[in-house]
Amino acid sequence: MAISPPSDLVLDVVKAADPMEVQAAQEKLKANRAAFAATSLAENGKGFSNTVDVLDRVGQKSGLANIQNRTKTEEVPESYRKFEAMVLQNFVKSMLPNESEDVYGKGATGDIWKGMMAEQLGNVMAKGDGIGIAKQMYSEQLRRQEGKIVNASTDDDDRNTALSMIDDFQRKTFGTPTADAKADRTG
Repeated sequence: MAISPPSDLVLDVVKAADPMEVQAAQEKLKANRAAFAATSLAENGKGFSNTVDVLDRVGQKSGLANIQNRTKTEEVPESYRKFEAMVLQNFVKSMLPNESEDVYGKGATGDIWKGMMAEQLGNVMAKGDGIGIAKQMYSEQLRRQEGKIVNASTDDDDRNTALSMIDDFQRKTFGTPTADAKADRTG
């Protein structure tokens, strides 16, 4: 039977070591390996920041990066956009991590900062086309108003009143006397 002194010694040391210390050492090795891989990617131009830079350049070339550059097909009133921003703020706030005291702070102050960040994100998202809530609500309101106009009806009395008003307006505009004025002159 052959023995391999270096590996046997290493195994004996590992077996004699505290399991928690072995696990900590393995975690450090994994972290170092991950850090080395990230550094290698960054040095080769394939890291995260390089990818973000590439995406930014593509966005600027296509015009997608500038929210003010977008064409507006339909002007939606500000009140609908504010409502969409509020809905988006609630969505974003619920998606932010709860255990984020290191980022926002502790207690009520941290909640306020977290709420302010969610509000700003919601406002920015709603400023462009949003996710369509404002546009959908506005178009629905326009459809309702169109329905009210289509359902308007008149009877003969309304029609006769409107025609007499038009006749009076034409007489006053063109200076033609009314039937009552003619009777007064002749009588």
